[in-house]
Amino acid sequence: QVQLVESGGGLVQAGGSLTLTCAASSSTLMFNVMAWHRQPPGKQREVVATIRRSGISSYSDSVNGRFTISRDDTKNILRLEMSDLKPQDAGVYYCNTGTLRDGTYIPGPSWGQGTQVTISL
Repeated sequence: QVQLVESGGGLVQAGGSLTLTCAASSSTLMFNVMAWHRQPPGKQREVVATIRRSGISSYSDSVNGRFTISRDDTKNILRLEMSDLKPQDAGVYYCNTGTLRDGTYIPGPSWGQGTQVTISL
């Protein structure tokens, strides 16, 4: 089972930027789709962005246009570049290696410890 380690979180002012990184313990080439999820305080975990091996990406409406997901399969890394951060972007961010079923992303069983993103006004 792949091990995932997220990093890059921190405290940032609203309107600022952060880049999150997820390092995988095995080749990411085997994963058709990778994703970033977040869990806001007191809320359920939600998907914010996915990227397929082909490079095709998708975003939730709340982050579209502000976040960019990318993967580097030569380094087994997944990134999330976040800009124009808003208070509602706060939470713990997790990466995941999932699958596609009938074109729909299905999260896999492996989760890292997450990285905390805090937004100050």
